[in-house]
Amino acid sequence: MAAHVWLIALKDLDGDARAVKLGEVAELELGEGQGRFVGDPLRMALAGLEDDSRFPYVLDANGSAVGVATLQSGAARAAGWADNDSAWLLRGFLVDRRQQGRGFGAAASAAAVREAGRLTRVLGGGQRGVVLSVNEANPAGQAAYRKAGFEDCGQYLGGDAGAQRIFYRSF
Repeated sequence: MAAHVWLIALKDLDGDARAVKLGEVAELELGEGQGRFVGDPLRMALAGLEDDSRFPYVLDANGSAVGVATLQSGAARAAGWADNDSAWLLRGFLVDRRQQGRGFGAAASAAAVREAGRLTRVLGGGQRGVVLSVNEANPAGQAAYRKAGFEDCGQYLGGDAGAQRIFYRSF
């Protein structure tokens, strides 16, 4: 049975609901060594709420947060993409260490592509897909993105934590 994950847009929640979901985000745990590749989940979510180009999401399964992700417009070069405007950047993506290996990463990244397509239609952007970078030392992450239909587009050496692979999926 495939995992199912809802992307809950933090910017769409009222204050009380947002506080509940942010409380759940604060309880997410990084896996061994994951801190090298991704930041603190709560900080990432809060940063997304403060930036108009970012759309932060809680990855929710069975009514509880299992991770976080942010879609950002105008920032695709941060993942090694050729330009900033033809793709959404998927950043700050993580699944709680206790939930890893259950298919939530692949399900959530595929849902993020659908959501980016919806945002493009609503906001009128010219994006045609989603780009991200994943560290070459993270084979599980790479496998999850491939399972979600992303294609490996080559190496990117601009990451803070070493060599990255650029992954892209069109809408």
